[in-house]
Amino acid sequence: MSKPEQIVIIEPQGELRFRGPFTGSPVTSYIKLINPSNEKFFFKIKTTAPKRYCVRPNSGMLKAKQVLEIAVCLQPYEFVASEKNKHKFMVQTMVASEGDPHDFVNEVWKDVDPNRIMDYKLKCVFENPVSNAAPANASAPASSAKPESNVTDGKNKTSGDTAKSSSKPMDEYAEELFQAEQEIMQLRVTESNLRQECLQLKEEILKHRNTMEKGANPTSGRLASGNLERSNPPLPYTSPIVIISVVMVIVGYLLGKLI
Repeated sequence: MSKPEQIVIIEPQGELRFRGPFTGSPVTSYIKLINPSNEKFFFKIKTTAPKRYCVRPNSGMLKAKQVLEIAVCLQPYEFVASEKNKHKFMVQTMVASEGDPHDFVNEVWKDVDPNRIMDYKLKCVFENPVSNAAPANASAPASSAKPESNVTDGKNKTSGDTAKSSSKPMDEYAEELFQAEQEIMQLRVTESNLRQECLQLKEEILKHRNTMEKGANPTSGRLASGNLERSNPPLPYTSPIVIISVVMVIVGYLLGKLI
């Protein structure tokens, strides 16, 4: 039985690119998972070179319509041209069963049916790698200076010690960069989750406002009509003196015509 086709949209497609040099600090690339369906998915990331990479998160859950960004960090190492076609990644996804209460996938993948798993492969592409020719040429002057090493043995020891001490800050610097990249990745994931929550809250607020306006319209109409009625006082409140004066004017006018 053939495996089902991948439903989750995976970006980039086919290739995961890393830009060199690869000796100074970790190089990070990103895999984006997009769930276009209304189903919940579990995912897991595998690689052919687990010691070379750090993937965060390497497994988890993808909710309906969710977009998740995964950071893939290539650890510092001396690039070897023979390895450029050996590093590959595979994204495995699986539709969650109905009523599945699991939010984390540690237990889900143990006894899963292989026919339920959807695979997607990515090959690693290394851009601008540092060639090994430069270190080989640089080592030539060092070999020619070997005869002097017997004479200035003490000086070489001190220079070696300083080289070791200077390498320690570089390692610490690389570790700090790696930690910063991890924090940035986590902040991006948190930001995407917060944006989705904000959209949901806005929709709920709009729905609440619509229901409040529909319920308030009849009452507001009554209040408006009541205000209009109050603004026009009835005739009984007209002053009697004004009425009498008007009547007297009319009677005087008629008498004047008769006389």
